Amino acid sequence: MAGEAKQGPSKERLMRLATYAAVTTACTLILVKMVAWSLTGSLSLLSTLVDSVLDAAASLLNVFAVRVALEPADHDHRFGHGKAEPLAGLAQAAFIGGSALFLTGEAVSRLLHPEPVEHSGVGIGIMVLSIILSLALVTFQRFVVRRTGSVAIQAESLNYAGDVLVNVGVIVSLVLVSRGDMNWADPAFTIVIAGYLLFNAWRVLRHSLNYLMDREFDESDRLRILDIARSHDQVMNAHELRTRSSGPHRFIQLHLEMDRDLTLWAAHVIAEQVETRIHEAFPGADILIHQDPSGLAEDHEQGSYIDGSADDPQGVPKEMA
Repeated sequence: MAGEAKQGPSKERLMRLATYAAVTTACTLILVKMVAWSLTGSLSLLSTLVDSVLDAAASLLNVFAVRVALEPADHDHRFGHGKAEPLAGLAQAAFIGGSALFLTGEAVSRLLHPEPVEHSGVGIGIMVLSIILSLALVTFQRFVVRRTGSVAIQAESLNYAGDVLVNVGVIVSLVLVSRGDMNWADPAFTIVIAGYLLFNAWRVLRHSLNYLMDREFDESDRLRILDIARSHDQVMNAHELRTRSSGPHRFIQLHLEMDRDLTLWAAHVIAEQVETRIHEAFPGADILIHQDPSGLAEDHEQGSYIDGSADDPQGVPKEMA
């Protein structure tokens, strides 16, 4: 427990630093892209400016969401406040999807009424700077996600990773426009960027909904939990595994089948040993283990227990079934 106490604040600091870094990066990109767009008039550059404005709004929302998610469980929220993170993810998906639709409309208008792009060299330089800043932020965010498992930061990282590709597309469009009469390239690339943003919005939306709907852990993690539980020499079987995540918090529940002749104390000790082993594999997880005596079959529909051996005099009394 002492190790977890030391690890907790470190995770909290990392998550907060990641949100502050995202806000700072987004605000910096807004300023430089605003200058570049005013000089070039490029629609594709405007698309990245709009995207950065929405990134800043989403990042500010993440600051609040992460702060709420890190609050400890209280009397009214016994499982903590972790779902504030996927709720922020839904808002991010809405921001990204809305910007994509706006940019699509602007691109169609520019295709019908072409306009020249000026000072493309300035725009290219700004995009290179944007790529460097975005890559640095994504690298840090992915490090934080590996350490904390934060849903909100993972969604934000996907968004900024997409920005890197978007900025590359803008550079290509500016190069094409500057080398000849290819003004169509600017709005055409904007439509491609809008499509990519919609794809990112769908990914963030799906990821957030999975957490809000208490989606199970990945199958590999579930099998790992069962293998750990069944590896104890006094555990006959493990079943009824249920897992879910709530922001940075993970919850694991399962049943252990043990010899019915064990004392309550002995069964408790075995369950504690299994819990410790699972904690080592899944640090910080909230684990709940139910002990089942051997010879019983569980009625999943009724949520009760039925004696698995009618002839066994040590079976559960009918009034307990």
